[in-house]
Amino acid sequence: MFRLSFGVACAAAAAACGTQPPSTPPPPVDSALPLDAPARNGAGPGGGTLDAFEFAIVGDTRPVNLDDTAHYPTAIVQQIWMDVEAESPHPAFAISTGDYMFASVNGSEQGPQLDAYLGARASFDGVVYPALGNHECNGFTDSNCGPAGADLEPPNYQLFLSRMIQPIGETLPYYVERFAATDKSWTAKMVFVAANAWDGTQAQWLGEILSEPTTYTFVVRHEPTMSGTAPGVGPSDQIIIKHPYTMIIAGHTHTYEHVPAYKTLIVGNGGAPLTSDADYGYVVIARQADGTIAVTSKDYMTKAVVDSFSVNADGSPATP
Repeated sequence: MFRLSFGVACAAAAAACGTQPPSTPPPPVDSALPLDAPARNGAGPGGGTLDAFEFAIVGDTRPVNLDDTAHYPTAIVQQIWMDVEAESPHPAFAISTGDYMFASVNGSEQGPQLDAYLGARASFDGVVYPALGNHECNGFTDSNCGPAGADLEPPNYQLFLSRMIQPIGETLPYYVERFAATDKSWTAKMVFVAANAWDGTQAQWLGEILSEPTTYTFVVRHEPTMSGTAPGVGPSDQIIIKHPYTMIIAGHTHTYEHVPAYKTLIVGNGGAPLTSDADYGYVVIARQADGTIAVTSKDYMTKAVVDSFSVNADGSPATP
């Protein structure tokens, strides 16, 4: 358990206990909060301890047309992950926001499309934590997979679990990764919500996980609040707003957009057909020395900064 202790001064008047109260150093700007993070150096299954909190975001990456594996956007996806790999400092880990395939549940293109994606993603030499998208169910936004879901467990869902979730030590499409600073000055959790595999068990889990106190809380969900067709969007929003959080990270709409009113960052411009004039790209998130979180969106060809802003740990805009 990671805790920060500041010592307790003697009572108000020094004469009351015959000694001068000990001097107490001021707390850091970003006091650590309790969290059970894995005691490993670096990111891995379950999280880890980090010298610096910096990570990348990439998504969505599916082809334009159903079962069109021949035109998977491999070159774009690979360039993006090469850019992420070249970032300095090197991101401690990356997250992806869903939709790695566009394959019919009765066909056989799921595996080949994941081959294309994972091959391109291998350009990044770090762990990647993936979110479940609607295309990892049956493709429809209102689909709901899993043992209790109306759409059960089609090949899209099964292969997502076996090839993207199990390698990071997880077994379910929803999970949490816990991180803490090596100097115990901050803690963070990355909470992955599966809105297309929603049930009562996940709802209970989400409330319990969000109740864990951490300095920073990032909720990763494929669909943003504005795309409420997915079964788990509305119910999970009702749980999320009851707890402090830094930001919701989403994809689904194939663009880059910052939506301050919802404390939401949409990163869906990872190779899927674009829905705005935003080009393909990725985002880097980094904790600054003053405890604020800096968000930088970059173009995939030039690495030029497209957008940048900072927020406080509670998601409010940081003062410039």
